[in-house]
Amino acid sequence: MSHMLFLSLLAQQPAAQPAAGPPGGLSSLLMPLAMIGVLFFFMIIRPQQREQRNREALLKALKKNDRVLTNGGLFGTVTNVRPDSNEVTLRIDDKNDVKILMQLSAVARVLTSDEAGDAKPE
Repeated sequence: MSHMLFLSLLAQQPAAQPAAGPPGGLSSLLMPLAMIGVLFFFMIIRPQQREQRNREALLKALKKNDRVLTNGGLFGTVTNVRPDSNEVTLRIDDKNDVKILMQLSAVARVLTSDEAGDAKPE
């Protein structure tokens, strides 16, 4: 009798349906990718753009008698700036009046009055 009860219960069970695909499909993948893209923008691209704007402003504001440090580690005083040809002339030795012509992009930073005093040779 118990076998008959078991078989009748089995007969009443709905037929098993094939397993469906992953829930959400493609839309469930797009949300994490969009979030990664937003994080990438705010953590990498935006700070780089800000740094580039600051650098361009620094080079545009460069003027005669500014004390600068170059990418090569040279300290000098600006004697001439030619932004149209991307050139700057630096005086690196006052005693011997040694000047060098460099690309404007070789200027790493403009020194403040405190830094410029530290950089002058004794």
